[in-house]
Amino acid sequence: MIGMNRDRVRNPIQVIIMDSEFKSLGISDKVLKAIEEMGWKDPTPIQVESIPYGLEGRDLLAQAQTGTGKTGAFGSIILEKTRPRQKRASALILTPTRELAIQVADEISALAKHSGHVCVPIYGGQDIDKQFKSLEKGIDIVVGTPGRVKDHLQRGTLDLKGVKVVVLDEADRMLDMGFIEDIESILQKTPEDRQTMLYSATLPEGVKKLAYDYMRNPKEIIVSRDELVLDLTKQYYISVGRKNKLWALCRVIDAERPKAIIFCHTKRMVDILVERLQKLGYRAEAIHGDMTQSKREKVLQQFKNGQVDLLVATDVAARGLDIDNVNYVINYDIPEHPDIYVHRIGRTGRAGKVGVAITFVTNEEDYFLRSIMAYTGMEIEEMKPPAVKGRETVRKVLDYDQLSDIFGMVKFELNIGEKDGVRRNEIVNMLIRDLHMRDIAIGTVEIGGESTVIEVHKDFANRMVKDLPRMKYKGKALKVQPVQR
Repeated sequence: MIGMNRDRVRNPIQVIIMDSEFKSLGISDKVLKAIEEMGWKDPTPIQVESIPYGLEGRDLLAQAQTGTGKTGAFGSIILEKTRPRQKRASALILTPTRELAIQVADEISALAKHSGHVCVPIYGGQDIDKQFKSLEKGIDIVVGTPGRVKDHLQRGTLDLKGVKVVVLDEADRMLDMGFIEDIESILQKTPEDRQTMLYSATLPEGVKKLAYDYMRNPKEIIVSRDELVLDLTKQYYISVGRKNKLWALCRVIDAERPKAIIFCHTKRMVDILVERLQKLGYRAEAIHGDMTQSKREKVLQQFKNGQVDLLVATDVAARGLDIDNVNYVINYDIPEHPDIYVHRIGRTGRAGKVGVAITFVTNEEDYFLRSIMAYTGMEIEEMKPPAVKGRETVRKVLDYDQLSDIFGMVKFELNIGEKDGVRRNEIVNMLIRDLHMRDIAIGTVEIGGESTVIEVHKDFANRMVKDLPRMKYKGKALKVQPVQR
């Protein structure tokens, strides 16, 4: 159970709705009932730390990664601090992306199931007339991107004079995306006595300046790295060459049948991988920045309702997506920066449920793996690609890049040794003469009793596997096997 300072709690409720620590944070019965129905068990550290201060009306400056339960934290505070059915907005949440606006609005709507609050997302790429109609009907909570919120303010279709609570979600990313002027313009149109809460994965100077320019003596809350959602995620890596990543991925999919988000570095790689997976019969779809908003929303909905099992994404989806029951995150391409790794695998291991993160690592990417472990302070366990019954979906191929050392040398074992009268110069001369290898491409030759191991540069590796077995050494047929490093 997560510890908390009970002296901070204001007016703790008397009626127990659920047997968890949520009941001790000062949350009302209606919201507790929604939390119970959503399947949340115990509050996360950011919820324990921020909800009591937020219920006191304090401004908050909170550092918390995606996936730590921050939406549940500020959503619960908003529902307690505002009255429902007020017709005009009493709370405003600004987010950097359309996807995050939708996800936040969905989660708060679920939290408000029994309180009666109406929460509406507004963002670019959606029919603005539809947004006009939603705003005209009356709303309590607006979740929007800065550009679209500013647009509605200029059109006079959004009134912020009644706003009591403002949340800046993922503030560091909003500043990175150049929204600072829009944010300041929006804040200036809200009441000065509002409560302001800022949540950010990092706290660079720009974020701190924004906080202290527009907040009143904010309470700073830091969720340290060892308290991240990583504790609920089993982390593994698979050592695999680039040519066999698809083979390893299909092994995992066939064995585990996961509901997974698969991350790639580039939009092109996402599209290529989705095409290959679809041709193999897997229910996979892509999500990246080149897709239209309507297409992205359609794909996300298909993934949520089970029509799609595998969501292949770039890092545009690493922050902001909040999809229940994602039990696997697979890093098809290992991220070069540890914080991106944290954001990615934060898509699983949520709401008290254990998730699995698998990262594919090539030989030359070992440095990135060590950097991630140093950053998180956690060991990532190596695993072998799962065994599958029956015929494999994709066959494994020889990947000499993965088998070679840093100099590009690959070891091969031959079925001849001292008992066969093997001499080093004879073997080397045979490779140069019959396989047309350059002498510089041949490395060490280790002659054992019954076998010999010889190093050859990967550029000539195919000749060892395809051509050498057609030959004989002193009348003995040759067998050749690559050696795993």
